[in-house]
Amino acid sequence: MNRKLFATAILLMAFPFLSMAQNKRNGIKASPKRLFTIEDLIPGGSTYYQNSVPPSKYTAWWGDECLHLELDKVSIIDKKAYDGKTLFTLSDINDALGNQGTLSHLYSVSFPSERTEVLFSNYYNLFLVDWKEKKVVWSLPLDTAASATDFNEESRNLAFVKDNNLYVTNAEGKTSAVSTDGTLTLTYGESVHRDEFGISKGTFWSPDGSLLAFYRMDQSMVSAYPQVNISIPEATVRTGAESPSRAAQLDPDPYPMAGETSHKVSVGIYNVKTGKTIYLETGDPTDRYFTNIAWSPDAKTLYLIEVNRDQNHGHLDAYDAATGKLLGTLFEEHNSKYDEPLHPIEFLPWDSSRFIYQTRKDGYNHIYLYSLKGTQAKLECQLTKGAFEVISVTGFDKKNKTILYTSNEANPIGCAIYSVNMKGQRKLLSDKEGWHSPRLNANGTYLMDTWSAPEVARRYEVIATNGSLRHQYDDIQEPWGQFAVPEMKVGTIKAADGVTDLYYRLVLPTDFDPTKKYPAIVYVYGGPHAHNIDASRHWGVRGWDIWMAQNGYVMFCLDNRGSEHRGLDFEQATFRQLGVEEMKDQLKGVEFLKSLPYVDGDRLGVHGWSFGGFMTTSLMTTYPDVFKVGVAGGPVIDWKYYEVMYGERYMDTPQTNPEGYAKTSCLNKADQLKGRLLIIYGGNDPTCVPQHTLSFIRACIDAGTHPDLFTYPGDGHNMMGTDRVHLHEHISRYFDDFLK
Repeated sequence: MNRKLFATAILLMAFPFLSMAQNKRNGIKASPKRLFTIEDLIPGGSTYYQNSVPPSKYTAWWGDECLHLELDKVSIIDKKAYDGKTLFTLSDINDALGNQGTLSHLYSVSFPSERTEVLFSNYYNLFLVDWKEKKVVWSLPLDTAASATDFNEESRNLAFVKDNNLYVTNAEGKTSAVSTDGTLTLTYGESVHRDEFGISKGTFWSPDGSLLAFYRMDQSMVSAYPQVNISIPEATVRTGAESPSRAAQLDPDPYPMAGETSHKVSVGIYNVKTGKTIYLETGDPTDRYFTNIAWSPDAKTLYLIEVNRDQNHGHLDAYDAATGKLLGTLFEEHNSKYDEPLHPIEFLPWDSSRFIYQTRKDGYNHIYLYSLKGTQAKLECQLTKGAFEVISVTGFDKKNKTILYTSNEANPIGCAIYSVNMKGQRKLLSDKEGWHSPRLNANGTYLMDTWSAPEVARRYEVIATNGSLRHQYDDIQEPWGQFAVPEMKVGTIKAADGVTDLYYRLVLPTDFDPTKKYPAIVYVYGGPHAHNIDASRHWGVRGWDIWMAQNGYVMFCLDNRGSEHRGLDFEQATFRQLGVEEMKDQLKGVEFLKSLPYVDGDRLGVHGWSFGGFMTTSLMTTYPDVFKVGVAGGPVIDWKYYEVMYGERYMDTPQTNPEGYAKTSCLNKADQLKGRLLIIYGGNDPTCVPQHTLSFIRACIDAGTHPDLFTYPGDGHNMMGTDRVHLHEHISRYFDDFLK
């Protein structure tokens, strides 16, 4: 019998007795709870959604009414009690469609106005149906090969990308090509600057939907990383006139590495009515980043923030949307380390001469109010202030002239909902505990709050933005209630600076016995724009942590300096030396672990992915006597192999910071490896390209050290589906083999 299956079988046989014994010790009479399987805990597992994910309620706003979207019906959620009044059914919609098609469910429909109309797609067409009259009001054909679709409800114009070119289909169904010369290295309408600076898409409709701003990215000057495609059908690849080739093909990925030539981006504006395009007169785009695009309410002006290559200077510029000419610079921001604008300006819906802007110029992300006169912006006031971060701006309450936002003011690892008026007076609208994700209706009068907390699986509340109502309409049952969930603890320790509080999460083995000594594994990420511990369900624990705790490990995680939502100083402590201060903080976590009487200090492991893979490899080679076993996934090995925007923000260039690059490179520490280290990577990783891992393996061979290697051919930076389950099985086996 397979060793792992055998071990699992023994556990399954023994567990009922263990569980009953524990209940007996605690004086509790209860049925023994189930053990998890790895399929229960890992995304891609056959029972993951059934046994690990709290069921979702699909909701939408229709004016002031909150609607519950189900498989076969849409009903009203009353603001004081769930009454379940049905508006329409799936049969009603399909009857209205007739021979034009069918809809399989109602989970993703939307309501673009307060009329009795519902908007949805059935993959082949976009439909607007009047459910009361049971008729199709409007429809638009969809190109099934399209990507990056962007629909404007006001004009009913649809933008999309196909074969690297940008197209627009107008409300009458006529499709026009905005570009025709798109290639692998010349793209239109797609995200640029490798999704940095808050960029997640490449098209931006004007408020009335008549004009479309878009990115054009030229990567012809960028070095191409030679990814290899091994899945080439023999019949489609030929080396000669007669014989099909079985050889893999190059699948190049334009990849600008730190200190090397970067791509060039320009911003165009397409007029749907005239079919003409103009480009902003930004000048030579070399070594310049254009981000945070926003429209004026009258669609006459386009705003964007330009950031220099050094990323220490940003300025908000205004351009004439008709001519593309630069109208002026509204304000500038400097930072001696880096300036990273992440949010476009947002105009107040009740006053088109004033806008808000989020910036960390006082050390924390806060909301600032500006007034606009021509092309001059005047700072009126800082609306939020304090040693906390605004996490997101949700929208505006037009009637009461307030801004709705989330922040961690009440809890450094939480996220609650607030409103703030134009005088900076703040009001807490949600429960201050937990992690809240609000959705505002179009009128700004009500919020649908979906939230969780360590002891709350998922809860839904309707909140009036004026503070007059807060109604819970559903409390989802915890799907782990049937399982033996290990004990979790959260607390703080001091960082290596001796001052800063760092949050940790500790997961104890299932059926924990404090008299025993357990091996412990540190799970680490540690990089910017991410965190591991928060006040959401089960403290944000990962399913793999639960799996390993069930298998007899103490699981530990620490958010070191450099991670998100703790302010600029906290993040910038790692500037120009990524990994150095982070590792010092992780070693403080190790000290804490070793102080626990039930942790075996000679059996410590470490695991992380991406930045966490870098941290894992760095810890194993910088502190070789601390960890016995490590598993590094998709790691950065040397920052000179990482991409320009992210790499240079935190490290500057290899030319200007050679000491920092040398100090943080794992290549220079390959000879220090002592413990067992497994490196896993996606064979076609476009983020941390395979050169990282392969270079480290070469350096270890040259140094006479012996890491282990595993790859997922054809996968990218993350394994998905069943590969993800296989990945976590493989990681678990490695720790079982060498740490347990």
